[in-house]
Amino acid sequence: MKPWNRFEQFFKHKQLYLFEKMFGYREMTPDEADWTSIERILIVRQHDQLGDFLLATPVFKAVRQRFPNAHISVVARKYTAAVAEANETIDAVIPFYEHGTDWTWRALRRVLALFRHKSDLVIVLNTVSHSLTSDLIGRWAARRYVLGSEHRRFQGTTRNFFYNLIAPYRPEEVHQSQRNLDIVRYIGIAGEDLREHMRLRQEEVDWAKRHLLELGWRPERPLIAIHPGAGKAGNRWPVENFAQAATRLAQTGNAQLYLTWGQHEGALGERLRAALTVPAISSLQQDIRKLAAILSLAQLFLCNDTGVMHVGAAVGTPLVAIFGPTNPALWKPWGDSFVAVRAEDHLCASVTVEKVVTESRALLSRKRFN
Repeated sequence: MKPWNRFEQFFKHKQLYLFEKMFGYREMTPDEADWTSIERILIVRQHDQLGDFLLATPVFKAVRQRFPNAHISVVARKYTAAVAEANETIDAVIPFYEHGTDWTWRALRRVLALFRHKSDLVIVLNTVSHSLTSDLIGRWAARRYVLGSEHRRFQGTTRNFFYNLIAPYRPEEVHQSQRNLDIVRYIGIAGEDLREHMRLRQEEVDWAKRHLLELGWRPERPLIAIHPGAGKAGNRWPVENFAQAATRLAQTGNAQLYLTWGQHEGALGERLRAALTVPAISSLQQDIRKLAAILSLAQLFLCNDTGVMHVGAAVGTPLVAIFGPTNPALWKPWGDSFVAVRAEDHLCASVTVEKVVTESRALLSRKRFN
C-alpha cells in the first residue's frame, strides 16, 4: 500500500471524529442555498475504477443541463481522466495521480489552482467507495456548497461532515447510474438520462479506421470486437467459449473478428486466437481512447463484466457481456443495446455459448445504436 493510502486509512479510522467536532460543516437544506450564484462547479470522482467512473458520466450531462452557463471541472484519477477528455458537457478535466513519482509541477499546479479559484458548488460522488482524499479536495476547493451522499459514513463519525448538503441514500438496490444521479437529484437536478458517455474526437476515429485497415479490416463486413479479459478471474467466461461463439457468428454472418486484451493478458489473448477456427485481426491497445475509437467502429462487442465493457457502451457499441457474481441489474450499462447474460448459479462458466450467440445475433439484426 502506498504511503498516502496508509495514512488515509489510518486517519479515516482513528482521527476523523476529532475533525468532525472541530471542522464539521453545518448541514443545510437545498432550499437554503442560492442556486442563482453558481458560476463554478467541481465534480470529484478520483477514487474509483474505470467502470465506476463511466457510470458517473450521466451526472456531467445532468449538471450541465441545470447550470448551462457554469464552468464545470472534473477531478479524476489519471487513468479514468482520459475517458472524460473532449466531453462536451464539462470544461476541464484535472487528473489526480496515484503515485507520487507521477506528479509534475504542472500537474500539481492544476490541482492547487482548484484551491485558489474555488468552486461555488462541489459534488463528491461517493457511491462505490468513500475517499478521504476526495472529501478533502472538495472541502478545500469549495467556496459555498459541498454536496455528497449520506452513505458510506466514516467510522467513528456521526455524519459525512465534509458536506453541507447531504443527499439521502435509498436502501434498496438500484442501478449505479441511478445511485450517482440520486446525489444531484437532491438539489433539484432531474438526471433522466442514465447512459454512459464518452465523446471521441474525429481524429481519433480516423486513426482507428487507418489502424484497422492496416490490420486487414474490410469495412463492408460487420466487425465484431472481442475482449476475453477481466480484472477478476471470477468475471471471466472461458476463452474456449468466446472462441466458439465468435466462430459461429463469423461463419453465419460474414463477420470479421477483432481481438483485444489487457496489458497483462497476452496469454489469454493468444489462447483465444489459437482456439478460433476462423481468421481474426488483433492488437493490444493500452491507450484507452484508441481502444474506444476502435470499439466505436464495431457492430458488436463481446466481453466480460469489466471496465472495458463500459468503454464500449460509452461510445455506443452494442454489446453482449457475460456476468458472473456481479448483479447486472445494478452494473450493466444502461440501455437496450447492451445485453447482460448471466447463469442462474451466477458463474460465468455456466453461461452457454448458445445463449451468447442468440443474443448477439439479435443485436446484429438491429440498426446501429445511436
